[in-house]
Amino acid sequence: MTRKSVVAKLVLAAWLISMAGQAWAFCGFYVAKADTRLFNKASKVVIARDGDNTAITMANDYQGDPREFALIVPVPQVLKRDQIHVTEPAVIDHIDAYTAPRLVEYFDRNPDHEGRLMALAQPESLPKSGPKARAKSLGVKVEAEYTVGEYDIVILSAQESGGLLTWLTQAGYNVPAKAKPVVTSYLGQGMKFFVAKVNLAKKTALGFTYLRPLRISFTSKQFMLPIRLGMINADGPQELFIFILTRAGRVETANYRTQRIPTDISVPLYVKDTFGAFYRDMFERTRKRESGPVVFLEYAWDMNWCDPCAADPMSAHELKELGVKWLDSGPVLPLRPNAQPTDRRLVFVTRLHMRYDKAAYKDDVVFRETGDRNNMQGRYVLRHPWLGRPDSDRGRAYIRGLPGRFESEAQNLARLTGWDIATIRQRMQDGGQPFDIKLR
Repeated sequence: MTRKSVVAKLVLAAWLISMAGQAWAFCGFYVAKADTRLFNKASKVVIARDGDNTAITMANDYQGDPREFALIVPVPQVLKRDQIHVTEPAVIDHIDAYTAPRLVEYFDRNPDHEGRLMALAQPESLPKSGPKARAKSLGVKVEAEYTVGEYDIVILSAQESGGLLTWLTQAGYNVPAKAKPVVTSYLGQGMKFFVAKVNLAKKTALGFTYLRPLRISFTSKQFMLPIRLGMINADGPQELFIFILTRAGRVETANYRTQRIPTDISVPLYVKDTFGAFYRDMFERTRKRESGPVVFLEYAWDMNWCDPCAADPMSAHELKELGVKWLDSGPVLPLRPNAQPTDRRLVFVTRLHMRYDKAAYKDDVVFRETGDRNNMQGRYVLRHPWLGRPDSDRGRAYIRGLPGRFESEAQNLARLTGWDIATIRQRMQDGGQPFDIKLR
C-alpha cells in the first residue's frame, strides 16, 4: 500500500469521526460491562448540547505513523482558536465505561425466610509554502490557521467542491472523485471544513506517545453529526457510539428510528464467562430483526446516580472537559433519594449505538432532545439459585419452580443470540443450574 493510499484511507475514515414467579434474592452487584472495545471499527463521539451551543469531542484510536494521520470535519462556522481544544482519551474511555451495557448478579436467599431483591452498586503536516495563494486560485479560502497541542489546524471555506478537492489533493489528501457530491452538499449548506494534521515537532516537545482527542465547539441551530463522507471508502459496516450530554433529558435520532436495546432480561449463569460474545451476538441479532435503518439506545440516565454503576460517575472536571459549560448555572433539580449533593445534577447522558453502511444510512444523523428523564440501561441479570433443603411449603414451592425458571433463562438466551438451545441447556446443567432438581 502506498503512502498516499494510506493517507486516503485515514482521511476518509476520519470523516466518520467528524463526524416467572416471585424472586427471593439479596446481595446484587455489577459483574461486567459491554464497552466499545467489543466491536471492530468502532468510533466514539461525545456531544455536549445546550440550546444552540454544541461541543463535539472526537476520539482517536489511530495507531500508525502520525505523519499519516489526517482529520477533516465539516463545521457550520469558522472556528476561533479558543473553540478548539485537546483532551485526554481517558475522559472518553470513562464515559464509555460509565454508560456501557452491564451484567448484574443476584444471589437468592433461603426462601424459608422473608426476602426482597436488592441491588448494590460496585462499584505529515500541511505544506508550508504559499497555502493561501494556492487556495485563492482554486476558490478556496484559508479562513484561519492554528496550532493546538500536537495538531496543525486549518479552517477552509470554498466556492465549489472541485476547488476544495483539488486543494486537499495538493496538500496530500488523496480524496476520491466520488466524494464530490457529498462535499457539494455540505458547501450548499454553508459549511466550512476543519482540517487537522499532526505537528511532529509539537508532539515530540509535548512528550505524548499517542494522539489526543480533539474537541470543537460552535453555535448552530442544527443538532446533527455528519457521517456521509465517512462511508465513501468504507469496506463494510461501521460502528459508531455517540454519547450525548444535555440538561433536559434523553436524546433520540430525528431522521432515523431510535430503538431501545433489549434489557432487564434474566440469562443463564454461564453468561458471566462469555458476556462479550453474548452482547455482540445479541446486538447483531437485534439489529437484523429491525426493518430499515435504526439507531439503538443503550443508556439514558442522569448524572446523580446509577444502579448499578459500571464505573464511577463522571466528575465535574471531566464533564467540563467534554464541553459541559452549564454546571454552575440554571435551576437545581431535586436530588434522587439517597443521592449525594453534586454539581452534576443538571447533566443527563444518552448513549446511542449504530452500525451503519452507505446503502441504508444515506443522511447525516439529526438529533432531538425529548425532555424525558426516565432512566434506561442495557442490563442483563444473573440469578444464582438457593439449592439447600427447604423446611416450609414456601421453600418447597421455590425448589419446584427452579427448573421452569432455568428453562425461561435458556429460552431468553436462545432468543436474544440465536445460540443453540440444546447447547445452552447442557452448559447450564454443567454450570450448576440443573433441570432435574428433586426435593430432598
